[in-house]
Amino acid sequence: MTEPEDARSTGAVTVRDPAEAARRLDALIGAENLHAAADMVEALPPSLVVDVLERSGARDRAVVFRLLPKGTALVVFEALDPPLQSELIRELHADRVNQLFTDLDPDDRAGLVDELPAHVATRLLRELDQDEQALTAAVLDYPTGSVGRRMSPEFVSTHPDVTAGETLERVRRRIDHAETIYAIPVTDDQRRLVGIVGLRAIMRAEPGTPVRDLMNEAITARARESAEAAARRSADERLIVLPVVDDEHRLVGILTFDDALRILEDAETEDTARAGGSEPLRRPYLATPVRALVRSRVVWLLVLAFGAALTVQVLEVFEATIEQVVALSLFVPLIIGTGGNTGNQAATTVTRALALGDVSPRDALRVLGQEIRAGFTLGVILGAVGLAVTGLVYDTDLGLVIGLTLLALCTIAATVGGLMPLLAQAVRADPAVFSNPFITTFVDATGLVVYFLIARAVLGL
Repeated sequence: MTEPEDARSTGAVTVRDPAEAARRLDALIGAENLHAAADMVEALPPSLVVDVLERSGARDRAVVFRLLPKGTALVVFEALDPPLQSELIRELHADRVNQLFTDLDPDDRAGLVDELPAHVATRLLRELDQDEQALTAAVLDYPTGSVGRRMSPEFVSTHPDVTAGETLERVRRRIDHAETIYAIPVTDDQRRLVGIVGLRAIMRAEPGTPVRDLMNEAITARARESAEAAARRSADERLIVLPVVDDEHRLVGILTFDDALRILEDAETEDTARAGGSEPLRRPYLATPVRALVRSRVVWLLVLAFGAALTVQVLEVFEATIEQVVALSLFVPLIIGTGGNTGNQAATTVTRALALGDVSPRDALRVLGQEIRAGFTLGVILGAVGLAVTGLVYDTDLGLVIGLTLLALCTIAATVGGLMPLLAQAVRADPAVFSNPFITTFVDATGLVVYFLIARAVLGL
């Protein structure tokens, strides 16, 4: 029995591993057995189809997507990252593209527009009806990176003087068009937000109860503030819905908890990538072309290579010192590694504290005090170990050089590592950009200068 026939007979029911499902679908498509491929795809849950598409090449991805039933196709399309959505748009026929674009929520539509060529985005927006155009334009009017660009303008609202029964009727009328119905913003006659009420409270109350007796104070976000800051507030407060208001406190949209989680996931991915010296891929790894992988890393590598040249210059300046005591060169990796690791630990800790709102640039002096003490304590511990081990293996003077260097370097590295993310946020840069890669380069060069200066003083060179 051939592999495609086997996949047709068993794969549609039993395959649950994305890699195996992608392999079988690839075999079926390669054998042009699209009927069996369609049967298999139809039997897979949407979440697994998403995993398969993220593992597939651009051509196979389009073929598999065309085999999906209409209802499943929209669910799968919405779950894909915008860059993959953009690739699919280019591969699909115009009528299918128009339908998918129309069926998206306005906030998802705005995210896709950012990835599409301008002429394609303009054509798709023109095909929308007037109401959908207005809703999408309301989101696109806000800056990229703001919560207004990620909010949903589709929501159910009510009025303080409306009764619980009337509000429930509003929910029933709008249930197919609202992003969520579980938390309902309350606005006055000028659309200004005055509170929020839960669907549970509405359903539990007597039908004639005014909403003003049921509503609570609403935690809000300004439409032009950072999407990450708004999402963090939503997560901290455990909110199902975060109302988004304009400068006049008029309700313009809502941020749901699932959108907030996605924003935080994107931010975490970006910070992790930049802390490691690369740019975020913005798409699943296996769906990323090699040229995109190279592009995400090469600029950082060039910058860091330039920074490493500073270390070479330091070694050249102290070449005579190394020639007099060759053993000093043996400890260069130890000094560089310890300093870089200490700085990175401090930077990672403070960057995370910034993301959580535990500290701000105004806390720079307190962070400075914390990291000086922490770095000094670490330096005492590591320096004592370095002094003892190096003194036993080599001699006491060299051990003293290593011990004092580790003490000084840990203090310097922790202080710099703790302050750099605060400096970055103060100048409105991404703290992750100023963290590990640049701190490592700075501490490498500084650590060697400190090392050789201490060696000259202790060894009398």
